[in-house]
Amino acid sequence: MSLPKPELGHKTFPPIEKCVVSAVNHRSVAADLDGTLLKSSSAFPYYMLVAIEAGSLLRGLVLLLSFPIVAIAYIFVSEALAIQMLIFISFSGLKVKDIELASRAVLPRFYAADVRSDSFEVFDRCERKVVVTANPVVMVDAFVKDYLGAEKVLGTEIEVNEKTKRATGFVKEPGVLVSKWKKLAVLKEFGDDSPDIGLGDRKSDHDFMSVCKEGFMVPKDKSAAIVSPDRLKTRLIFHDGRLVQRPDPLNALITYIWLPFGFILSLIRVYFNLPLPERIVRYTYGMLGIKLVIRGTPPPAPSPGTPGNLYVCNHRTALDPIIIAIALGRKPFCVTYSVSKLSRFMSPIPAIALTRDREADAARIKELLQKGDLVVCPEGTTCREPFLLRFSALFAELSDRIVPVAMNLKQNMFHGTTVRGVKFWDPYFYFMNPSPTYEITFLERLPKEMTVKGGGKSSIEVANHVQKVLGGVLGFECTNLTRKDKYLLLGGNDGKVESMYGKKST
Repeated sequence: MSLPKPELGHKTFPPIEKCVVSAVNHRSVAADLDGTLLKSSSAFPYYMLVAIEAGSLLRGLVLLLSFPIVAIAYIFVSEALAIQMLIFISFSGLKVKDIELASRAVLPRFYAADVRSDSFEVFDRCERKVVVTANPVVMVDAFVKDYLGAEKVLGTEIEVNEKTKRATGFVKEPGVLVSKWKKLAVLKEFGDDSPDIGLGDRKSDHDFMSVCKEGFMVPKDKSAAIVSPDRLKTRLIFHDGRLVQRPDPLNALITYIWLPFGFILSLIRVYFNLPLPERIVRYTYGMLGIKLVIRGTPPPAPSPGTPGNLYVCNHRTALDPIIIAIALGRKPFCVTYSVSKLSRFMSPIPAIALTRDREADAARIKELLQKGDLVVCPEGTTCREPFLLRFSALFAELSDRIVPVAMNLKQNMFHGTTVRGVKFWDPYFYFMNPSPTYEITFLERLPKEMTVKGGGKSSIEVANHVQKVLGGVLGFECTNLTRKDKYLLLGGNDGKVESMYGKKST
């Protein structure tokens, strides 16, 4: 569902298919965003994302309930008023830093999945690229520059309280950038050197397109091709946010209706299974709508006096070690860096905190392996997309009984991981999905010749080998990115517990 476009009487421009792409090299372009570079003409889902991710679920609900009023204002009053209402409800009282983080960490995934191929090909061939949009600059700037390669965004500027650094909900002069204000912004930006090409999708875009040397309309087309992620300027590897699907009005309504039922269901799924033995949970999961797919044959439990197996898995959620325990039918140890004391206390398997002191952590892991099986996630953090982060090599130095385990999952409503949110709720959000799926594949134990102790390999060689093997099974791409890379991008910190909480307290 998208808001209707106001019809204004302006001159017409040819459709985008009339533009000869091969002739637009080394030229300048001014392009609208919603409905032009993006397939969808409605910006409502992105305001909803800001309201929820930089604000709260309650703010998102208020915005959703306000949608009919916003639509009426758009149709019968003006586009500018409707957008001002969206901005006020979504932004007022929020810290600008939170809006910026949400715009960088959450919105790009949804924007990137909606980039229209025909208009992007024209846009991308130009040397100087400027986006002209009614959306707030703070909301679209990161995506437009990092993923579309634009030089600048001409958009609505939000008003900020200089003392509190919070958005007031109002906008700076000249107001919402629509119609003639887009034209004036383009004239100010380009001066006497008018853009060679102007791209728009609605008649209100004709104002700024009229000052371009050529203009092309992007007609609404539900079947229009979407740009492949590989064509964008930045690869989308990390993203944050709880919502899996784009929150257009219908999806948002379904999500909010499901929310109370999903929360109750998640409590049942967690606390019904918590006291049960792992070999029983394997079956109760199915009774509660959780699909558990187990492939491969894990090695048997170690005999008394024999070191335990070291299960090395990629990291999808904090539930990974628990899912492995359920598949094994017994309680292995697991180690963690950043899980709270409460979460470790409530864990159905022994969860041991590490210190990031390499020697102390190595000694602790060796001690645990002497007592039984151990699960480690050497990526150090989760990754939602089909990529594997760099594996820490510490595990390879401590055992030659290494069993790679490939983990994957399916979620259709909520993500069970977060960077900026409260990690305690991660498992609950995962179990709030109507029908979540966890897939686990046990691979063969590494042969002696591929280990440090038995084969003389370096720990880095072993870690890279395990990463490659898991990537091959999952169809994921191996990278050299780390936890620090993820947290710097999504959270503005290095991912260490002390820096994360330190930033919150300042």
